[in-house]
Amino acid sequence: MMSWLPENVSTFGGEIDRIFYIIYYITGAVFLLVTALMILFLIQYRARAGRRAVYSHGNTALEITWTVIPAVILIVLSFMSVKTWGKVKTHAPPSDFQLQVTAKQFNWEILYPGPDGKFGTEDDFQADNDMHVPVNKVVRVILKSKDVIHSFYVPQFRLKQDAVPGREIVVWFEATKPGKYELPCAELCGFGHSGMRGWVYVDTPEDYQKWASATWPSTQSAQTR
Repeated sequence: MMSWLPENVSTFGGEIDRIFYIIYYITGAVFLLVTALMILFLIQYRARAGRRAVYSHGNTALEITWTVIPAVILIVLSFMSVKTWGKVKTHAPPSDFQLQVTAKQFNWEILYPGPDGKFGTEDDFQADNDMHVPVNKVVRVILKSKDVIHSFYVPQFRLKQDAVPGREIVVWFEATKPGKYELPCAELCGFGHSGMRGWVYVDTPEDYQKWASATWPSTQSAQTR
């Protein structure tokens, strides 16, 4: 099926797209129905010579119907979304590859742990705005902010999460296709917001090893084994 959404290169992206299209088609059908009824009523109940206005108390059965049907649709959509929401937001799969991403005005600080596997030690490696990860690898991201609310957003991963000052929020993804993907900030964060942009490089295992060896010569951490 042809899609006008950005290419999906995430393991959970298909589930998100499916829910999106269901909601899109439902709201589209409701929009067309409401628009058609409005046009019909404008024509049918237009002012005409010799016709008096009629006061109506409404129709109780009709009002109950158009209240219950949307409520049922919303409940069904909620149940359909619970599994995907839990998978993306709550039940992250285990991973031995983790990064710390700190947002600030106006760039992304990408921190890799060193051989000890711990953040905040001397063997850490930090890059600005460029994130390299292996393809088909579960990546665990610890998201932080130094100043205001930012939003970590990679459309092709179907991943969007606010970075909130004072909090550490864990997100994850598993990219299925090598490539270069834009990492913009999707939250208005100040005058330099439009220029806050990074890149996620999804590398083959061999290319990732080459990058790690060239950029971080001393690393022998679990992330490159």
